[in-house]
Amino acid sequence: MKFFGAVVTLILCLPNSVWANQLSFNKKTTDKSVQFQYQWLDQAQQPQSLSFSIDKKTLFNRFRNFKSYKGMHAKRYIDQKIRKKLQQEPLPNVKVKFIGRGNNLQMQLQGKDQAAIEQAQRTISALEEDLMREHLAKNFYTQFAWYDNNYAIKPDHVRFAKESVNDFSTLKPLILNSVSIQNIRQVSDYVLAFVQSIPYATLESRVTSSGAGFNPPLQLLWENQGDCDSKVTLTAAIFRALMPRIKMQLVFIDNHALLAINIPSEGDELTITVDGLSYILAEPTGPALMRAGELSAEAEFAIRNGRYYAEAFFAEPTP
Repeated sequence: MKFFGAVVTLILCLPNSVWANQLSFNKKTTDKSVQFQYQWLDQAQQPQSLSFSIDKKTLFNRFRNFKSYKGMHAKRYIDQKIRKKLQQEPLPNVKVKFIGRGNNLQMQLQGKDQAAIEQAQRTISALEEDLMREHLAKNFYTQFAWYDNNYAIKPDHVRFAKESVNDFSTLKPLILNSVSIQNIRQVSDYVLAFVQSIPYATLESRVTSSGAGFNPPLQLLWENQGDCDSKVTLTAAIFRALMPRIKMQLVFIDNHALLAINIPSEGDELTITVDGLSYILAEPTGPALMRAGELSAEAEFAIRNGRYYAEAFFAEPTP
């Protein structure tokens, strides 16, 4: 497995000719919370509004240590851990010599038994992979195999969404004052229009930014802007808070991101099938106002040609 190449953050959206409209956005900070107030136009060009508060400690402390991924930091972390491990538990019949320092640290294996050296190499290689997974998880990143079977590293969007669900629990009664929970389409379209109307942030190149452009859900609200992966993650978290049992997939294509929802398709809506389940697709990013099941031409082309990667976002199993 290759860990130290360039991080691929997958999702850079191109502007669409039909724009969503955020009529107003205000936030007011009090001693203990921040009050957010939104007004926007939905897909039918009808005005909608939403007002809610978030605890200040939650808002400013959630994922506060998240940073862009740097391969040299990962290598330094792994080298230090391996050095400490091998000092505590020396490899049998093999002497490990560390040459250089910092990012130039190298390991040299010495021994008279070639079989022992080969076993040591396998042991160190397995340890490197375990430590890399540990480092990625600690920093909210994940490794994945892209649709062309190349490996890449990106922010762990599913984990960000999962750990943000409780932050949006207060939205459920507020949103259900406007739409019925019995109509999943209405709920979905309401949330989609809300997120689509949040200004789109054109940040750094997603190929070279190493996660620098990603805003976790609460940070996106605070800044009132977000790129594709940020908006998809926010939408997934809100959907889960509103509809706890619905099955979803976060779907990544070249330069874009979608949300897939396990509800029946209508008409000729394009769907994807993952592990025997069918999903319709939604585009939370904007700036186009799109209902669930509506796709841009670019997204439809990618999906029909299998140029996508999907990550499951299911509810936690009941104990």
